[in-house]
Amino acid sequence: MTTIRIIGVPMDLGASRRGVDMGPFAVRYTDLRERLEKLGHTVEDAGNVHVPFREDAEKGAQRGARYLGAITEVCRIVAQQSQQALADGRVPLVLGGDHALAAGSVAGAAAHLAAKNERIGLIWMDAHGDLNTPGTSRSGNVHGMPLAHLLGHGDTALATVAGLRPAVRPENVVLVGVRDLDGPEREHIDRWGLKALTMRALDERGVRAVMEEAIATASAGTAGIWVSFDLDVVTPEAAPGVGTAVPGGMTFREAHLAMEMLADTGKLVGIDLVEVNPVLDERNRTAAVATDLLLSALGKRIL
Repeated sequence: MTTIRIIGVPMDLGASRRGVDMGPFAVRYTDLRERLEKLGHTVEDAGNVHVPFREDAEKGAQRGARYLGAITEVCRIVAQQSQQALADGRVPLVLGGDHALAAGSVAGAAAHLAAKNERIGLIWMDAHGDLNTPGTSRSGNVHGMPLAHLLGHGDTALATVAGLRPAVRPENVVLVGVRDLDGPEREHIDRWGLKALTMRALDERGVRAVMEEAIATASAGTAGIWVSFDLDVVTPEAAPGVGTAVPGGMTFREAHLAMEMLADTGKLVGIDLVEVNPVLDERNRTAAVATDLLLSALGKRIL
């Protein structure tokens, strides 16, 4: 078993709807630590990264990317904590907060591996592509931009929070479960050579075949896989309390199978769990689903 380090990032600066800043508290409230320990893991809780209030974050506002300066600083701290966790032999479990935090968590892990001349693979499980830049975004919400910045595009400061640009190579990145893309994101997928396994692929081929392809892509020539999991990849009927719900996602069991298959690889180096919004939830049901999925990714089995 492993030692897991929980890092909370109570940030909602990247989103237009409020509430995801309470996500780390909601997920912890489901007895996450105790349940991980019952699986045999050692768990360290590093607490929460400091995130400024929106009123203070206005100082770093920029046209095309709301609160970009403040988000970049938060991501820089998250990158440091992610990198340090891996250096200490821990598996970082990063609880959000909005998905903008992944521009830091994944970059920190990539920097840790790059210091050993190794690469990281990334599986991005999300209803959305998160592939906009400040120049292409219609909303200016940075939680729609982290993957673009991890690939080295967009704002220089956000794309280099861990000193590495790009943090991930397109041939080692795969999107799973996407079903809500805008025009620029479609163009970026094509131009940047990304593999996108959409909900249509899941419908036609099933979870097993899709995840086998995703794992193979993220594993090719890499030293480990980071999974960035947005709860909105799951259908809203199973996980209603998310930042930006989209109908027609993965079912509860499909998501579990995906996470169980990731656990089976033995290659997970870290996980983001993001966009749990208790304000929009029903009796903390989405946080409970999030914890169940994390347990599956970290080794819980039916038999």
